[in-house]
Amino acid sequence: RQAQAVCIPAIHLHITAATMQVSQKDFEKAQEQLKLLKKDPGNETKLKLYALFKQATEGPCNSPKPGMLDFVKKAKWDAWNSLGNLSQDNARQKYTELVSSLVSAESAVQKEDASPEEGRHDGYETIIVTTKNNITKIMFNRPDRKNAINHKMYREIIKALEEAGKDDSTIAVITGNGDYYSSGNDLNNFANIQPGEMKKMASDGAVLLKEFVGCFIDFPKPLIAVVNGPAIGICVTVLGLCDIVYASDRATFHSPFSQLGQSPEGCSSYLFPKIMGLAKANEMLLFNKKLTAEEACAQGLVTEVFPDRTFQKEVWGRLEAYANLPKNSLAVSKQLLRSTEKEKLHEVNSKECEVLKERWISDECINAIVSFFQKKSKL
Repeated sequence: RQAQAVCIPAIHLHITAATMQVSQKDFEKAQEQLKLLKKDPGNETKLKLYALFKQATEGPCNSPKPGMLDFVKKAKWDAWNSLGNLSQDNARQKYTELVSSLVSAESAVQKEDASPEEGRHDGYETIIVTTKNNITKIMFNRPDRKNAINHKMYREIIKALEEAGKDDSTIAVITGNGDYYSSGNDLNNFANIQPGEMKKMASDGAVLLKEFVGCFIDFPKPLIAVVNGPAIGICVTVLGLCDIVYASDRATFHSPFSQLGQSPEGCSSYLFPKIMGLAKANEMLLFNKKLTAEEACAQGLVTEVFPDRTFQKEVWGRLEAYANLPKNSLAVSKQLLRSTEKEKLHEVNSKECEVLKERWISDECINAIVSFFQKKSKL
């Protein structure tokens, strides 16, 4: 969800005894290598690098703690302060090792990209889109960030859905790469927002969210979610707009709206009570109940649950069979099923986005988010 990005938790590094200290020359070389990286390593890694660099060059944190709402400076201060009395030599060692791991990882990715997967679509950085055997697969591809959705990823998913709706595939599938389906919104979405920019952030965020959800409402073909692991926030709520939801038994479903001072989206305020009944929907949407895969299936949000060890094999076997069904028949039938609700769903989407726009700039929302991540950083 958008709220997850407002405050970045402190980074706790687990330090082991350094076996061989790096030289100042190695440390300086690592700084130059970092500048040559083409891919953004993510907010959490950048905080680690910042903290280790400060510790290596200045020693333990020696600056005053920033104000609670100065999110960026506070995140940097927390990261540096969390290193405690780590020696400057050890900090140089850890900094150099971290940069080396980033360089190696990027090199491996570049080699993989040199021989792309069959049927892979070009032009995407945060997702992998492939079309094979009449199936267009949209895979969230930020496993190092638990497939958290940043603004670029939102726009790429919108583009992928629009293209999949027009291509020659019979069905479309959404899934995640790695252990998570998606952890919701990326912290970086709001990390650099200053107090004076909150209204513009809220307005722009509402426009983007409305377009994103609208693509799910209007998608013309069968759309199937293959939930391979934990799902949080927006990636849970739009499941109600998918035609089938298959889940691994290790998946969980969590939409902590009120915990973050916010309100439901993805048409969940309308669809979840219809799917699972008002009482069960209230537990999830009002009181932040996290559902297991089995609970989500029993309540109608998930179609079927599979053992994790056989999940991919069983699910993709079914999907390939579905993709061999008459394409136009499936599309026409999908439209009949959706047509009576489509106008209502767009109305609900608009209303939810308007309410969220007001929530995001409220003191209650800001305070709830700050409090949530303060608690999380202490875990």
